[in-house]
Amino acid sequence: MQTADIRVTVNGVPYEKIVPCNQTLLRFLREDLFLTSVKEGCDEGECGACTVLLDGRPVNSCLVLAVELDGREVLTAEGLAEDGRLHPLQEAFIEAGAVQCGYCTPGMLISGIALLNLYPHPTREQIRKEMEGNICRCTGYTRIADAVLLAVEKMDAARAEARVKGLPEPEFRGIDSRFSEKWNSQYQS
Repeated sequence: MQTADIRVTVNGVPYEKIVPCNQTLLRFLREDLFLTSVKEGCDEGECGACTVLLDGRPVNSCLVLAVELDGREVLTAEGLAEDGRLHPLQEAFIEAGAVQCGYCTPGMLISGIALLNLYPHPTREQIRKEMEGNICRCTGYTRIADAVLLAVEKMDAARAEARVKGLPEPEFRGIDSRFSEKWNSQYQS
């Protein structure tokens, strides 16, 4: 079996690993790094249960090979919480009742982060469009959209409070305030 050396940062932690050339990112995260929030659903890129951010963009980890990770950054649901405090999106999912059986929740959270990078103040239509790659059989999606909108309120409130107190704007894992600018500059001619 052929292998490759990779250097990858996952949830802010750098790793140097030797991986089989046919191993998926999904298997690497679950079996080598024991990050079990990344779920195997369809194994065909259709359900979104294995969604992670790769260099800030959502990908189905079942469709990416681990050898493609060299020099890149991955964010999973485990990496959203910081210093023992849940990410505002995680809090909002709990408060809005968007967590049912929980199987799709990590992929939904990561897709929600990607959505908020594209649309910091999304409409319900934008939420539906951007989250359509994630299948949930329990919630009916309304509570998931409610949770995303609640997270926006929470982050806006935290930013406003910081301004009032003269503090630097808070940072939230996975949220890149310059993402749209970077995305647009990459695709403009």
